[in-house]
Amino acid sequence: MTTIEDYARWAEAVELELPRVDAGAQRLAYLALGLAGEAGEAVETVKRLLRDGTWNPENLAEELGDVAWYWVRLCAAAGRSPAEVLEASRRKIDTRLAARRSTS
Repeated sequence: MTTIEDYARWAEAVELELPRVDAGAQRLAYLALGLAGEAGEAVETVKRLLRDGTWNPENLAEELGDVAWYWVRLCAAAGRSPAEVLEASRRKIDTRLAARRSTS
């Protein structure tokens, strides 16, 4: 079984084999645009379900895999491991939920 950290190390090695994008802003833009594009393709799969009634979970899973690749590379660009990003997200959401529960 692949962990998120194993996947991140693999994605780093793959990125080294891709055509080079200049460091800095261009690299960040490339990764962010890739993430947005792949997320859009995943959303398109769901839109087809609503529009046409066709559901392709295999295609959705494939697109989510592409989203994961760009996401882990952006985590690295931010100087964070995917596990750190996920833990921070969990804490933020838990804080929001606790605040919501205390006001209801």
